[in-house]
Amino acid sequence: MEQISVRKATLKDLTKLLDFEKGIINTERPVDPTLKDGSIHYYDLGQMITDPQVQVVVAELNGELIGSGYAHIQSSKPYLKHQKHAYLGFMYVVEAYRRRGVNNKIIEALKDWCIAQNITELRLEVYNDNLPAIKAYEKTGFKKHMIEMRIGLNDI
Repeated sequence: MEQISVRKATLKDLTKLLDFEKGIINTERPVDPTLKDGSIHYYDLGQMITDPQVQVVVAELNGELIGSGYAHIQSSKPYLKHQKHAYLGFMYVVEAYRRRGVNNKIIEALKDWCIAQNITELRLEVYNDNLPAIKAYEKTGFKKHMIEMRIGLNDI
């Protein structure tokens, strides 16, 4: 049986993590008309790996990196019950390893880290049209909370 493990990312993982970032962007381009053309980056992964307020993790199988995610501790809005929350992002699983529970293992590792940091609230964003991701997050206990809406004034 395959033994998938999740560990804290290191700077040695950076090349593969940049590939994962490209995979995320390529998946999101068709559903986000606001993304710039050409090469873009969502994250400063090197900085995030070394930031004590961020936990970047990778999923590994037989020495191969097959997934990633991060939790970033952030201040919450002053009117919320919790002062801080963790924002989850950079959630990626190599296509050949999807539907094997990798995303769940990544989220569980991030939850454990958040609990150790005394964080009681997790948040993430997902595109409304990304149904596989929504289903994966719902399997781990996330619930839809708010819908963000937009209009491009040049589009009308």
